[in-house]
Amino acid sequence: MKVGIVCPYSLDVPGGVQNHVQDLAEALIALGHEVSVLAPADEDAPLPPYVVAAGRSVPVRYNGSVARITFGPVSAARVRRWLHTGGFDVLHVHEPFVLSLSLLAVWSSHGPVVATFHTAMTRSRTMAAAQGALQLVLENITARIAVSALARKVQVEHLGGGAVEIPNGVAVAKYAGARPLPGWPGDGGALGFLGRFTESRKGFPVLRDAFVALADRRPGLRLLVAGPGDPEEAELPDRLRDRVSFLGRIDEADKPRMLRSVDLYVAPNTGGESFGMILTEAMAAGTPVVASDLDAFRRVLDGSGALFPAGDAAALAAVLGELLDDPGRRAAMSAEAARVVAGYDWPVLAQRVVEVYESAIEATGGVVVDEAPTVA
Repeated sequence: MKVGIVCPYSLDVPGGVQNHVQDLAEALIALGHEVSVLAPADEDAPLPPYVVAAGRSVPVRYNGSVARITFGPVSAARVRRWLHTGGFDVLHVHEPFVLSLSLLAVWSSHGPVVATFHTAMTRSRTMAAAQGALQLVLENITARIAVSALARKVQVEHLGGGAVEIPNGVAVAKYAGARPLPGWPGDGGALGFLGRFTESRKGFPVLRDAFVALADRRPGLRLLVAGPGDPEEAELPDRLRDRVSFLGRIDEADKPRMLRSVDLYVAPNTGGESFGMILTEAMAAGTPVVASDLDAFRRVLDGSGALFPAGDAAALAAVLGELLDDPGRRAAMSAEAARVVAGYDWPVLAQRVVEVYESAIEATGGVVVDEAPTVA
């Protein structure tokens, strides 16, 4: 079938939703479907052949983070042109309530529309006040997907009705076959962190404090950090700076190697997570995971990782110390994680998404997605 997928966030900047969209597109193509992805991106940027750039984005604050989106009359015209040219059997939009391309695409389409919701948040006054407007958008959505139980709960509490739960996927083979970076993990133990370490909800200060507590007793212990940010903002003690390596922003090709380069991957996030794609990626890489005891993380790990109370650096240091001293337990965690993560492999999940597409097409009588006469 011909599938049009809309990503609301810029592909110029890595992110969970962006990775999800591209991985899904590639899995669908591997299954024999024809896929086009519309996303904010600089038209001069190197993009996969299935991506259509919708222009540059602007940064806005959203759900405790910064999202890069695009909106307005020019974007609306590009959405309509893409829909008309594509003649898609089904339109698949991600985060349709974000003020970006997905919302414009829902307004512009009159065929089967599938929407995936990634965000989990507590009930908000804004969503309650906007419920009438959101219902107008929902009327154009044929089927809903939620990436987690928490994201699905948002659908029930805020919007009424439910959603099919299909989690974020991971290309297991790509991660399992990656080679570690030169010189890693080493003999003294290595910890890993990937994300915007300057963003408070990612919890890097918790890991930093735990590392400081462990490092003086473990002279060979090192920390590998990947993600955007100025290393000076990490506020490391001078005596430990040479034992922390900052890779900066890494691309998707280097992420598996980074995760294979450490003995333990640490997810010290303090909240605001609906899933945790980095967990499944670390699991696929065979790296044991230590994570904050968030409901979303607990569900993803399904007993294959070690948990500690969110925000508690002393508890994290204790868990890390025990695992660094117990290679047998780390090996058992890796084996269990391999079993759990097999259910998140993209070929498996993509087929489940196709089943949702087929249901949406059947529900609308197979009407081809096209532009609406006007867009508000």
